Amino acid sequence: MLFNSIEFVVFLLLVFPTYWFLFQKNLKLQNLLIVIASYVFYGWWDYRFLALIIFSTVLDFLIGVLLTNDIKEKKKKFLLWTSLLVNLGFLGVFKYYNFFMENLIAAFAGLGITLHETSLQIILPVGISFYTFQTLSYTIDVYKRKLEPTKDLIAFAAFVSFFPQLVAGPIERASNLLPQFYKKRIFNYQHAVDGMRQILWGLFKKIVIADNCAVFANEVFGNHEHMSGSSLLLGAIFFTFQIYGDFSGYSDIAIGTSRLFGFDLKQNFAFPYFSRDIAEFWRRWHISLSTWFRDYLYIPLGGSRGGTWMKIRNTFIIFLVSGFWHGANWTFIVWGGLNALYFLPIMLSNNNRKNLDVVAQGKLAPNIRETMQITLTFSLTVFAWIFFRSASVKQAITYIKGIFDNTLFQVPTFDLSRFYALQVIVLILIFIIIEWFGRDNKYAIEKIGFTWGKYYRRGFYFFLVFVITLYLGSDQTFIYFQF
Repeated sequence: MLFNSIEFVVFLLLVFPTYWFLFQKNLKLQNLLIVIASYVFYGWWDYRFLALIIFSTVLDFLIGVLLTNDIKEKKKKFLLWTSLLVNLGFLGVFKYYNFFMENLIAAFAGLGITLHETSLQIILPVGISFYTFQTLSYTIDVYKRKLEPTKDLIAFAAFVSFFPQLVAGPIERASNLLPQFYKKRIFNYQHAVDGMRQILWGLFKKIVIADNCAVFANEVFGNHEHMSGSSLLLGAIFFTFQIYGDFSGYSDIAIGTSRLFGFDLKQNFAFPYFSRDIAEFWRRWHISLSTWFRDYLYIPLGGSRGGTWMKIRNTFIIFLVSGFWHGANWTFIVWGGLNALYFLPIMLSNNNRKNLDVVAQGKLAPNIRETMQITLTFSLTVFAWIFFRSASVKQAITYIKGIFDNTLFQVPTFDLSRFYALQVIVLILIFIIIEWFGRDNKYAIEKIGFTWGKYYRRGFYFFLVFVITLYLGSDQTFIYFQF
């Protein structure tokens, strides 16, 4: 079920009043409704994979109950490793089995040994990477005694399967989201309005920015051999805004929908394309995943506490694993490796915590130095996204070679009309302006218009609704559903 579909609107119109008007006085019934609604939401895609999420839920619930303080450390480690191996085992089979098998066959072929093809026709369950990491955060935190194990199976099931962020995040920590299922929730009109405002902005990002950029990004990447250098460069930029609008748009809709039901999720994007260096970019891009890898992989490996070689090793591990998390393709690994190379000079010079504030805070525009820093960081990001978007490393290299051709300074050409391309560019510019003026907030339009007259403020919202409606077409799935 897509957020940008009529099915989801009907779904919300059924669940929302039932949740608040029928079950408001009964917390357990509210939680049970969330579980049922979440399973319907997830099963709408393929009901067969409900068994997978239910099994993971029950397993980690029981392991959490068994991880009490009065058992021996050896047994605790056994329980922890059971959770890790089972959950990551499911992830490995469904997401990476064919990748490893194909590369194993290719490796033996290079040695002159022929292995028979044993690839399986495996369907990747939507959101498995997200809810796997979410439930693992619970088990690990309980093991480390950072969190008390829950004895409420319904609350835990609601935490694991919470439908707004189930299939594409944010990846919520048990320490933040799970306790919210224990507390009585009272409808708050202002929170609901704020949630609707964030949903509106998320839909604008997805339908107006991402889906329109996707039209040209798909055309360019699908026909890159016949494109001019200027068209290839513009196609890479279109994809850069497509993936940001698509993924951060999903996060905004998820967070806004959660607000409608009385929950507060963590911010997942903080205007990353205004970053002044790659370290700042990764503090602002997919925050829930970046911090997950930091806390559960980077720090346990030793973080930045060891010598230079340990820092380099840990940096490459976390970025390569992050790339591989996105998909079973060498392109994602190269993308992760590139970002590690970008990050290393900043880390080794101890400048990775330099830009912690909002760029040009309190100012209308960045200064010359900040502008150059933002431009360089954005350019490096666009370059890395080429590998992320390409079907293979070979295609990415061919694509990059095509950019630096003598056709780089030609007027870009597309099969679709230039007027449509110009429209999309204008929409991107409007989007950048709105994001810039809202960069101090959790999302761009959180406080925009608060000082305006009510007619101007309503006019702005009606403009967003009008543009969303204007470009509303066939349902476009979200990119991160495949991860």
